[in-house]
Amino acid sequence: MTPEELRGALKRQLNPRRARWQKPAALVRALGLRRGQVIAEIGSGPGYFTPRLARAVGSSGHVYALDPEPAVLDVMRRRLKQARVRNVTPVLSRDDDPCLPGGHCEAAVIINAYHHMHGGAAFLRRLVRQLPRGARVINVDWNEDSEFGPPPRRRVPRARFLRDARRAGLALVAERTFLPHQYFLELRRAR
Repeated sequence: MTPEELRGALKRQLNPRRARWQKPAALVRALGLRRGQVIAEIGSGPGYFTPRLARAVGSSGHVYALDPEPAVLDVMRRRLKQARVRNVTPVLSRDDDPCLPGGHCEAAVIINAYHHMHGGAAFLRRLVRQLPRGARVINVDWNEDSEFGPPPRRRVPRARFLRDARRAGLALVAERTFLPHQYFLELRRAR
């Protein structure tokens, strides 16, 4: 990622107007996180959701914030230090591997990131193998017909994500429809 690409990505991802359509407080509530949980935030970027997730699991919980861009993780580290958030571990992941400590995370949250993964299906399979049985995976990504978000050719339609998830051993358990531009799917590790 060039410095110019990084600046553009940070400007988009940390834009205060994002709260209007992303509804971060409602989204975090809909995740149903509990104090003391250990979760993974896949594709955390500079940490738009990271402090919110850290507050949701409380000081007795923990968030592994994964991103494949070292410069983006550096920005997140600075933001977390400034906000005095201490229950987050930034993790340099890869496009094909989350690089999570196996069996520790009760939930994996993917917000606006699955469409960025070049090997999304392979990544999802590896992620599921690193989660304990019964763990949840929540994916929030762009509806095909939304005027917001990436170009339509870059989006992952709901049906394709569900196919990838099924092949990875996940079963759909809930769907929320409160986001105007995105689908919200909650899945559980079936095997």
